[in-house]
Amino acid sequence: MRAQSINHYGYDKETEEECTELINGTNRKHVMILNIWFFIVNVLCIIFSAFDIFSVNQSEMRLYIAYAVVSAVFFVVCKTYGAKPTTGRVTVLVVVNMLIWMAYSIQISIDQPYMAATLFMVMLVVLSFSFISTMLRTLAGIALCCGCFLYCSFKIKAISIAEQDLYNVIIFVSLSIVLHFAFQRTRLQQFVTMQKNIQIQRELEIKSSFDALTSLLNRGRFFSLAGNILSNPHDEYIAICLLDLDEFKQINDKLGHQMGDKAIQIAGQTIIEGLGVDMTKKWAFQEMVLKEGISFPGRLGGDEFIVFIRGKKNREEVTELLQNMLRSLNSVEVGDLHGIHASLGVTEITENDRDIDVAYKRADEALYESKRAGKNQIRFMEAEE
Repeated sequence: MRAQSINHYGYDKETEEECTELINGTNRKHVMILNIWFFIVNVLCIIFSAFDIFSVNQSEMRLYIAYAVVSAVFFVVCKTYGAKPTTGRVTVLVVVNMLIWMAYSIQISIDQPYMAATLFMVMLVVLSFSFISTMLRTLAGIALCCGCFLYCSFKIKAISIAEQDLYNVIIFVSLSIVLHFAFQRTRLQQFVTMQKNIQIQRELEIKSSFDALTSLLNRGRFFSLAGNILSNPHDEYIAICLLDLDEFKQINDKLGHQMGDKAIQIAGQTIIEGLGVDMTKKWAFQEMVLKEGISFPGRLGGDEFIVFIRGKKNREEVTELLQNMLRSLNSVEVGDLHGIHASLGVTEITENDRDIDVAYKRADEALYESKRAGKNQIRFMEAEE
């Protein structure tokens, strides 16, 4: 096994990076769990010390209280600072967690100079299989913690007890390294499998929701999403627009079906750019629409498109948006294709609209009026009072 592979638990760096989101989420969760456990341990030690039971040293009461407070504060930090588990933030939380634990266990060992340390060894093993990073970083962290512990042990304790600490460190460091590699290799293997499953789910979601030619929502998914929005109470300004390419049959007949497909692709991309929406993460697009209240486009089939417009204040702003789209289409120059003309039919959604099919029918009537009025223009259809 190559050194680089060992550093990434038997995988390459690229594979580990693909699992970054899962690694960060797991590390943050373990920080939270370990911090809660650490808080409970200190609270129990405070209680045992207060009632002088289980031979807990009463002189260390302040130490237990101090670290209970530290763990409570750190828990709040984890909930807020780590709410968005980026690699940088999670790394900070993991390092701080390790420093708190190591400082605590070293302090306990110093306060009991007549005994070989046990808490440090326990915490070293627990930390070794709690967090996943790289072997080199883990070894560096273990070496730093053990170096600080042994320095304090040989400086404070009798040489015979310090040597016992050194012996224990050698044994437990070996155990920690083996456990770390074994546990994290297994965990990374699980992450790789999960990542593959996530990718398969995303691909299935994309295939079932998006039109292959234009990358717009397909008819079924568009109406499902629009219906979901309209079925709930809504007081925002919303408009629905149908867009149909003019003389599309002539493009196919004169320039060929390949150019016809190209015209449809350009129209879809023009709509996306006009709305200013990011559709690169298609697997998360529908959730983004519902959470962020953004506009979204769909392809109904053939050369007909539909747009759910949000974020505008009135008809004038919607008209301006659609006129810009129409100008962009009219200015297209691709081979023998000189401009794409389109008719647009628009209807505004009222707070009483709950049925997407009713709104679609009004937009379709507006589209018909646009065609009848000479094509390549925009027409609105009023909602019935």
